[in-house]
Amino acid sequence: MARTILTFSLIFLSLFYVPTKIESTKVAATSPATNFIKASCSATTYPILCVKSLSVYASSIQRNPRQLVETALTVSLERAQSTKTFVARLTKFKGLKPRERAAIKDCFEEMSDNVDRLSMSIKELKSMGQARGKEFIWHMSNVETWVSAALTDDSTCVDGFSGRTLNGRIKSSIKARMTNLAQVTSNALALCNHFAEKY
Repeated sequence: MARTILTFSLIFLSLFYVPTKIESTKVAATSPATNFIKASCSATTYPILCVKSLSVYASSIQRNPRQLVETALTVSLERAQSTKTFVARLTKFKGLKPRERAAIKDCFEEMSDNVDRLSMSIKELKSMGQARGKEFIWHMSNVETWVSAALTDDSTCVDGFSGRTLNGRIKSSIKARMTNLAQVTSNALALCNHFAEKY
């Protein structure tokens, strides 16, 4: 009995857990790399989140636009994988309504597609080498298409929980996760678009 209560408590607490990377507090806030990230993030819809999620990688990004995009996509992929794992846990939750279970199952499929698309976009970016001209445009078009589709997956998952009958903690926790993932992915897409236009 005690073990059942403990298991339920752990699952319940996981509903509200959103992992975040710990920022190094005094890592040269005015370094050229950090300034580059801040300037680049100003072109995104959620610049504060963009700076927060990417500044911890300033030492690897430096002032490299391509590395910035790849890092943004990797951050988005990590969030997507974490969200997929979270949704998978929910499928094992006891006492779900039939509509909740169906919505969670659909959301898991969306998250699987999301992870695949973001993974493909990163591979595409890495495989383009020093491509220029039409070849560069072709590669970046693929990247942008997959990231845009991943963003659609996020909203499709949330749409599956529309209606008052699905109101509750599960809906709220999924919506919170999806909102964070969508914002990070939106920022990654904006950085992709900027990179494609500039280079």
